[in-house]
Amino acid sequence: MEMINALGRRKAAVARVYVQEGTGKITINGRDLEVYFPSPILQYVVKQPLNKLEVAEKYDIKVNLDGGGYKGQAEALRLAIARALVKINPEDKPALKAEGFMTRDAREVERKKPGQPKARKHFQFSKR
Repeated sequence: MEMINALGRRKAAVARVYVQEGTGKITINGRDLEVYFPSPILQYVVKQPLNKLEVAEKYDIKVNLDGGGYKGQAEALRLAIARALVKINPEDKPALKAEGFMTRDAREVERKKPGQPKARKHFQFSKR
């Protein structure tokens, strides 16, 4: 099997994924998954599509992660892995879609408006 690539985005994070047959090793920016994401919750988020299809030990995954925070990066990576798995085997798409792994979460940070401290918050109104 040749190398399959896919892209996942979430907030400001972009994950470029390269999947090939192997032993289940995930390398992110040259580091191991457990080193890059020390939190077991984020490791679980990243591995969700692999565990759903029970192929966690079947593929080696090389990742370029850029931008955003650790949560956004983990979710971008989850989307990229799900898209790569569908490229490898299109019959897996309904199973991944049912879990919500194929959906790009389009929520972005709202911009700060002038004359306000934050996007929605306003300074206290004083009548006098």
